[in-house]
Formats: sequence, structure tokens, C-alpha cells
Amino acid sequence: MSRSFAQLARTEVKKKASVLVEKEPLETPPLEIHTLGNDALRQHARRISKVDETIRELTRDMLRSMYTAKGIGLAAPQVGINQQLLVIDIDHETPTTPPLVLINPEVITASASLDTYEEGCLSIPGVYLDVVRPSTVKVSFRDEMGRPRKMNVDGLLARVIQHEMDHLDGVLFVDRVTDHDGLDKELDDNGFKSKDVRSIG
Repeated sequence: MSRSFAQLARTEVKKKASVLVEKEPLETPPLEIHTLGNDALRQHARRISKVDETIRELTRDMLRSMYTAKGIGLAAPQVGINQQLLVIDIDHETPTTPPLVLINPEVITASASLDTYEEGCLSIPGVYLDVVRPSTVKVSFRDEMGRPRKMNVDGLLARVIQHEMDHLDGVLFVDRVTDHDGLDKELDDNGFKSKDVRSIG
């Protein structure tokens, strides 16, 4: 095999394996994002046993749908897929920054220190409320190639990962809100029903 042919082959494999997509909104996203009240959001997601091109194509569709909705994180249950898959991009303004793909993620450790920060969700558009979460977490997961990885994260990324991992357990950020009066008002103002919240805060 010639060197040039080998280089071309590697480039094609890399291109096929990549989950990079254009960070631009589409007129019609490939996947519908379900909203509060839909039973799909309350299921416990199943672990992914094999990371293959089917999973990578789902990842691309999730990213395209997330960018179209102008979000920074999306979990598979939000689009009706009952699998442990998350896509995250907190730098969606930079076209060359790759998104983070987490398959079968688990929190290994979480800090005792807590932060309060306003959260929103593509499944509850228009609603923004404070949620308390650990400041830092260490997570294990598999990436889009099925490789095992571990990360220590803090700040916004730690919050987004925890928020999206909640979706894999059928938990929404509004379930963690402790300001119940404010929550009721926000939900009502945006056309959602308080009865669909399963409070754990």
C-alpha cells in the first residue's frame, strides 16, 4: 500500500468517524425535541452496548437538532431515544470546536461544594430558574469511537453534564427547583403544567 493511499484511507476513516456537523440552524431539524408532559422524558435510558456508525449518525442528528434549537446540551431521551447518549457544546459560536459526546456516562465523584445557577432546558422552552448542583464532578464515559474516558469538570460544563445526565434518569431540572411559587409562575407563563413536575428539591 502506497503512503499516499494509506493517508487517503486514514483521512476517509477519520471523516466517516467524525461527528462534527455545521453549527448552523436548519429549516427542519432531523429530530423532534419533546417537551414537559411527554412520557418519553420520564423513562430510564438504556446503556449502549455497541458504539458504531449508527450511534454516530444519531449523534450527528442530535447535534443538528441541538444547534437548530440554539441549545448547548441535548440528551437522547429528549428526542424520544431511550439510550444513554448526550451531546454537549458550550462553545457553539466557534465552528472548529468539537462537541463533547458522552455515551453511558457515570459520575465517579462530586464535590461537597455547591453552586446555584440559573438553568433552562430545550424540553421546557422559556422557563429559567435557579438550581443547586455540585461545583465539580468527575465523570467516566465512552466517546463517539467507543473509547473509555474520564474527565474532571467544573463551572458551566460540570453543570451542563449533570443537567443532561439527569435526563437519562427521567429527571428534569424543574424537579430540582426549590422555589415552588416561582416555578409555578414560570411554567404557567410558558404554557406548561405544574402537575408534570416530579419535585425532588
